Amino acid sequence: MEAVGYRVPHTKLSGFCCQRNASEVSCFRTKAFASHLTSNLRNTEEKLHKCKKSFELVACPSYSCTNKDGGLATACLNTPQKRRHQIGNTFSSAEAYILDENITGVPLNTAKERVGVLLLNLGGPETLQDVQPFLFNLFADPDIIRLPRLFRFLQRPLAKLISVVRAPKSKEGYAAIGGGSPLRRITDEQAHALKAALEEKNLPVNVYVGMRYWHPFTEEALDQIKKDNITKLVVLPLYPQFSISTSGSSIRVLQNVFREDHYFSTLPVSIIEFWYQRNGYINSMADLIQKELSSFSNPEEVMIFFSAHGVPLSYVEDAGDPYRDQMEECIILIMDELKSRGISNNHTLAYQSRVGPVQWLKPYTDEVIVELGQKGVKSLLAVPVSFVSEHIETLEEIDMEYKHLALQSGIENWGRVPALGCTSSFISDLADAIIEALPSASAMITRDDITSNQSDMDIVQYMIKMFFGSILAFVLLFSPKLLSTFRNSML
Repeated sequence: MEAVGYRVPHTKLSGFCCQRNASEVSCFRTKAFASHLTSNLRNTEEKLHKCKKSFELVACPSYSCTNKDGGLATACLNTPQKRRHQIGNTFSSAEAYILDENITGVPLNTAKERVGVLLLNLGGPETLQDVQPFLFNLFADPDIIRLPRLFRFLQRPLAKLISVVRAPKSKEGYAAIGGGSPLRRITDEQAHALKAALEEKNLPVNVYVGMRYWHPFTEEALDQIKKDNITKLVVLPLYPQFSISTSGSSIRVLQNVFREDHYFSTLPVSIIEFWYQRNGYINSMADLIQKELSSFSNPEEVMIFFSAHGVPLSYVEDAGDPYRDQMEECIILIMDELKSRGISNNHTLAYQSRVGPVQWLKPYTDEVIVELGQKGVKSLLAVPVSFVSEHIETLEEIDMEYKHLALQSGIENWGRVPALGCTSSFISDLADAIIEALPSASAMITRDDITSNQSDMDIVQYMIKMFFGSILAFVLLFSPKLLSTFRNSML
């Protein structure tokens, strides 16, 4: 913080929380725990007086949750939130800390660390030849196709079958957007922008990109992190809302690697599991929506159409996935911000990209578009709310399929808000989130975790499962009737 020609070291206080019960936490503002830190601040003041430096007390409103050890760790909600998927210290900027006079916004001890930031994303095929193996990796993930434990030996054979069946149609989609996914390129650009933003905030870091289903895989990024001897790591999934099938799946990969590697098992890690309610994200989304609305001849008549990636309904109802709740709250926050700017358009939320015969989150995007056309809506602005990068779901599914459907359904004026990409306000807020997360980084895996999660599969079990799985895959693949039925259900 600048002050009359010299830097003023300051202490940052974040909100804290107390645990109400096993599943809920309650958030309080800074002043609620000022007395709790009196002794710390007194010691701080004495030290600063000894070195004849001024200091300033900075109150930083934030949102909080407890970590698994009962310590303080900042989350992001003003309202009580369920404690889901807590792993180590997640999304934190708790505790008071003193900043060196040469570093603003960064804890003093962080300047001595080799800090790494790991961006997690889905990944995508870069060429048409990559499509089928990419789909195999996708459907081989047990967080994507959740088979009962008894039938998990069928995971890979089933993934092989689905990837072979779906590859031709998927190739058509990727061909329509230039022959491959731009996701890696855009994520790399975000990584470079984030590194620059953190350096501007006086936090030198190494930023790594780890994709779940294609290169560079998460495991590849972890190998580089280990080679660089990173001493503190912040993990940032590039999904605003948490879902078992996105952030959860990538975090599971981290857990598996960390259990097997001594370096990672002791590495201090902080995971930002979701960040949809951060002001920077909400304001950036509102900025883009406001800008696109201005391109319509009658902006006040435009229906704002939020389209989010869907997940199977069973994830939410049976597995406790918080995705739907977080998505609905996210829309409320965005619309509240727009209303504060005098924008009170009607809006709706729907879910896209469903596959297979199972029920997914409703309402479905394609069905809602048709209904809106039937109700006389003439202007529609599509907002890809769960995507921060352009990829096939935005460039082909929304821009081509849904736009064509909308025009066929009687909607005359179509617009689409671009993904956030490298929007400066968005990147700057992600940088702030990383700085806030650093103080609570701790070992992600404990010895108890390692011993309690030993694999129960030996080589004999593996061979038996692969044998019967291969037989089933062979039968399905070469039975025309079964294959036809399966193909119809998947397309």
